[in-house]
Amino acid sequence: MKRMAYLVFAVTVLSTSSLAQSPFDQIWNKVKSQGAQSTAADLSTDKIAAGLKEALKVSTSNAVTKTGRPDGFLKNPSIKIQLPDKLRSAGTGLRLVGMGPQLDQLEVGMNRAAEQAAPKAKQIFFNALMRMTISDARNILKGSDTAATEYFRNSSSEELTTAFAPIVHTAMQNVGVVRQYNQVMQNSMAAPLMQNRNFDLDKYVVGKTLDGLFSMLGEQEKKIRKDPAAQTTTLLREVFGKR
Repeated sequence: MKRMAYLVFAVTVLSTSSLAQSPFDQIWNKVKSQGAQSTAADLSTDKIAAGLKEALKVSTSNAVTKTGRPDGFLKNPSIKIQLPDKLRSAGTGLRLVGMGPQLDQLEVGMNRAAEQAAPKAKQIFFNALMRMTISDARNILKGSDTAATEYFRNSSSEELTTAFAPIVHTAMQNVGVVRQYNQVMQNSMAAPLMQNRNFDLDKYVVGKTLDGLFSMLGEQEKKIRKDPAAQTTTLLREVFGKR
């Protein structure tokens, strides 16, 4: 009886979702059917939760794949890591005195470092999924188009930052970012911009890497909420598919 009451309550709370007949709505149609008929053919609450986690596993994997490859950041205008604001503002003057190649190489190197770090996020996202509770799942299902992305941002940012920091640092050394940055900073037009501001280039790139990754994750979440073609596994089709 308690289980039945919970299911009825869940349907009542979540029936106001604005994503009419999206895959996430279809999950809760299954819950409604379960509450009304309670037959063996209906999906269990555990399977419904598993379906949600599978959906998020697909979306996080896609986001990591799209970012963690050559040009995943560099050739994507929406997440490309730009030069730090103060350095970018001096860019025109620096290019006039012959620093253009160094600026370009610096920007490329920062994006290459992000692309090398991004694959590390996959397992961290999967770990967050393992920790997801029924309450978390309910909030995601009734939340905004990017509710799952915000769940991952809140639950994984610290772990991602810790994991990305050494990868970004090593990658930027290997691709010459530190060398290029130091060369730019030796120019009298650039150095004063960064003086006495405790600017940390590694921290800047790690932060921008996280921003780009979560931006792509948000895009993937919106797609899997609305697009049946994104239902690419048997469990997703079973849970999200209409009867």
